Amino acid sequence: MTAVGSGNGFGTTAWWGFSPALDLQSICSFGNKPTLSQEDVPKMNILLVGSIDARHILKTLSQTHLWPQRKISFFVLENNLEALARQLLFLSLALEPAEKMGLQEKSETFLELMGNTLLRSQTAAYLQEKADLFIRYVTDLDFQQTHLPTLDLSNLKFKERDQLEAIFRFWRNPDPQAFQIKRLWDLRLRQYLGTRYDSRRGVCDWDLTMKLHEHGAKVINFREYFQWRDTGVAFEMREATYDVPNKTLASGRLLRHKGEPVPARGYWGDIATSPYITFGIEAEDPELLKTTNGLPSKSAQEISLHNVTALLYELFYHTRYDPPAPSEGKGGGGDELGGSGACPQPDATSGE
Repeated sequence: MTAVGSGNGFGTTAWWGFSPALDLQSICSFGNKPTLSQEDVPKMNILLVGSIDARHILKTLSQTHLWPQRKISFFVLENNLEALARQLLFLSLALEPAEKMGLQEKSETFLELMGNTLLRSQTAAYLQEKADLFIRYVTDLDFQQTHLPTLDLSNLKFKERDQLEAIFRFWRNPDPQAFQIKRLWDLRLRQYLGTRYDSRRGVCDWDLTMKLHEHGAKVINFREYFQWRDTGVAFEMREATYDVPNKTLASGRLLRHKGEPVPARGYWGDIATSPYITFGIEAEDPELLKTTNGLPSKSAQEISLHNVTALLYELFYHTRYDPPAPSEGKGGGGDELGGSGACPQPDATSGE
């Protein structure tokens, strides 16, 4: 059984954060202490409650080169296991070795999986591959500790591990009919908009102007916002076909049917705010936020791609990302991850 959830635009299951990614070390008060020996490296424990998408973890790790050396442990608490499963996916993707996936492909894949209802076939194949691996992680903790010792799943109950395994098995299912996201998205829109559905273009314009632009997200333009609101596809970085349902956006719940509880899987996420908030409305480079005749010169999609690319580059190289000039072409700068840099990894990520 499938269902579309409530009429609330935010939804009851969050799939992306409603605030930009933060370097959590920057909001703590630390002095400029010298780097200590390995035996005396100070520890820092961070509890993340409902952070949803691992953005704060990745941002914090990517900025560690700016701070004194510390051993950081992240403890992650979510109210649904699907969000925890997605965080594992994003962390695993971010730490993929350069020989397996270049920087550009990694950045695009990250945004696709995070904010698109539909994926490219190669992204869907990657998701199935990781689902196989994650099943082994949650069913064989010795295997997980051998291959990903920075992850600690010991606080999960056996029931929660079984539920995670079921989630990953669903991700692995190649049947596109198992999660009919196009239909679910449209039904969700109809329920949310009601009699305004046929005027959804005008409603979208109003929501963008009065609810997002008025709260500082002025870089989101109408074209990209309406496309996301209408189809659920926020990021189209390539001239490719996006037609495979993104099963990571599916969640389950019990619904009442003829007085009996029936398990249902559907889409109960955001259809009003958009995934552009996470990486697409702020930038360290002021050039990305310039305006021309009062309009942003870059779209939220372009800013998101730049920010994610910079984050993954700095996570790998421990140095600031400087994109190549247009004249340098695709072969310059940080367009591909290469070299001998080693990926930093979190010391512990605990899901409960």
